Amino acid sequence: MVAIEEIKKRLQEAIKNSGMTQTQIASHLNIYQSAVQQYLSGKTLPTLDKLAEICILLDLDANEILCITDNRR
Repeated sequence: MVAIEEIKKRLQEAIKNSGMTQTQIASHLNIYQSAVQQYLSGKTLPTLDKLAEICILLDLDANEILCITDNRR
């Protein structure tokens, strides 16, 4: 089972490690800086379309952020 807290943690770390400011990220995603701040604080998670845009912008693997592993073996 995927833990929401782990997803929040991974997203927070990715944003912090991106080297981009909250304002820069917000500008690229066409959202308010306060939305990025909420992602960092863990208050909210981005919508799926914004999460996809964040992954593209920051060159992230969505499977890693979402704690998805290949368990089909």
